[in-house]
Amino acid sequence: MGSYVPSTADERKEMLAQAGYSSIEDMYADIPESVYLKKPLNLPEGLSEFEVRKKMSDIASENKVFGTILRGAGAYDHYIPSIVKYVTAKEEFLTSYTPYQAEISQGVLQSIFEYQTMICTLTGMDVSNASVYDGATAAAEAMGMCVKGKRKVTLVSAAAHPDVIAVMKTYAFGTGRELKIVPAKDGKTNIEALKSMLDDSVASFVLQQPNFYGIIEDADKLGEIAHAAGAKFTMSCNPMYLAIMKTPAECGADIAVGDAQPLGMAIAYGGPYLGYMAAKHELMRSLPGRIVGQTTDNAGNRVFVLTLQAREQHIRREKASSNICSNQALCALTAGVYMSTMGPCGLKSAAKQSMSKAHYLASELCKIPGVSLAYSGDYFHEFVTKMPVKAETINDALAKSGILGGLAVEDGMLWCVTEKASREKLNEAVRIVKGACA
Repeated sequence: MGSYVPSTADERKEMLAQAGYSSIEDMYADIPESVYLKKPLNLPEGLSEFEVRKKMSDIASENKVFGTILRGAGAYDHYIPSIVKYVTAKEEFLTSYTPYQAEISQGVLQSIFEYQTMICTLTGMDVSNASVYDGATAAAEAMGMCVKGKRKVTLVSAAAHPDVIAVMKTYAFGTGRELKIVPAKDGKTNIEALKSMLDDSVASFVLQQPNFYGIIEDADKLGEIAHAAGAKFTMSCNPMYLAIMKTPAECGADIAVGDAQPLGMAIAYGGPYLGYMAAKHELMRSLPGRIVGQTTDNAGNRVFVLTLQAREQHIRREKASSNICSNQALCALTAGVYMSTMGPCGLKSAAKQSMSKAHYLASELCKIPGVSLAYSGDYFHEFVTKMPVKAETINDALAKSGILGGLAVEDGMLWCVTEKASREKLNEAVRIVKGACA
């Protein structure tokens, strides 16, 4: 690593002398000699920039890039305006981390503040944090916000994303809490099962909207049932859905979480994504991570500061309900720039197009003999179809035409359509599926 250290040999010698050592070996004298590396690592010779670029291009060429994507299940292929990547690629933002020094971090702090404001507008909630790692983490962190006294059990619908449930299980195990899964019936949360599972040990109930199968749940009713039993109500929502549908606040939710990936973040092999978290005012001090607030300086100017940060990463560590320390500043900025660029009308247009195109594809697929919707009920831009042949057979046929087909699930195939899919490509996909089913 010597060639990567900016100090010279003489400078290192001087620093060692100031520290009271004669050599590097002297400084590490307490380390057993048996663990010293006394020969070079068995690494290949380095390559030139040109050679590295060619090698990486060769590796990248092995990737299969689909022109049309008809799969969602938590990662959605929306159009990202070019200005989003242009702004977020600025050097000032690429190096951003936790902006502790407010006096030199006003730009980053303001971007987070604006992001929080937009998330509150989208969810209808009173306060948003500076974001967490992803939607699954956000749902898991929300569990800790609701635990109080003997209420330590969290209920989650079996119709939520399996990966989200898995992360929640991990959090529950690690914190000594209990997670129980409410069974699903006909692709939706079983209301009667929820009623039977609610008691004075339940801290909260978590519902995904739309759920993993794309179905829009009766959130108002499920929330009322949870509240009647004294439990908090958390909704995990696709933010694009919220552009045209009822907000979590309008459904009576206490906490709103979800993955903000649809808001300007490319699918990119699974990340980095962004978990948004928002809550009612009374739960503000339970939000993990950080919150950026607005105030004025001694000259009366509008300024931004970190607020409500005296928790796990600072002082009261023994009282912490979370160990989240990241604020995902760059991803939050991306979502903020995307929402600012699209505006309310643009977000609504993308959501409406996604919904209408999904319903068009579902209608056309169901004209194929043996294909039908697996579940009844309203849906946003995802739906499950029963298929007369294996999903693998259909997806292999679609892939030959550059189309990524639906995800194989227990009752068939889970399809997703966004505004990027053209009618021409949807019709082509239907023709291919029809041929594969023949």
